[in-house]
Amino acid sequence: MQRTLILTAAATLLALSGSALAQVPSLTTATYGDWTVRCEMHDTAKVCEMEQSSQVQGQPVSQIALGRSGKGAPLRIVFQVPINVWLPAGVTLVTNDKEPGISATFKRCIGNGCFADTDLSDDAAKRLHARTENGKLLFKDASQRNVVIPVSFKGFADAFDVMAKD
Repeated sequence: MQRTLILTAAATLLALSGSALAQVPSLTTATYGDWTVRCEMHDTAKVCEMEQSSQVQGQPVSQIALGRSGKGAPLRIVFQVPINVWLPAGVTLVTNDKEPGISATFKRCIGNGCFADTDLSDDAAKRLHARTENGKLLFKDASQRNVVIPVSFKGFADAFDVMAKD
């Protein structure tokens, strides 16, 4: 019995030390201008997303994230804004005044934010990739007043290329 316990403990220590040497970071981040790419290992697959957060006086105001849930999955864009929004209006990312922008319907509000998401077509992704000037995120607050949050595209193309590669 004691010999079995010692062998089990030795095998466990060996397995732990071997896996510690072979482990790769499960989460990595890199910043490109105003965008951050975050990659995480899930079993044998690496999943990456890119995001930009906006703050006013140190308080989070919005977050935009793009990514795929896995290889072959559609590209998705997710918007998070503070609670107290007019849900029927949804949210729209406007890149210039000549195009309608990328609109999404709010799906849920929890804790400190409301979330909207939609698939992002290849054409829309190419338009975002080509942006160098700021855009804006539009939605209505609960009193139906327009809210406009600036969105920077500084570093977007580099972040997108890195995210798409992984």
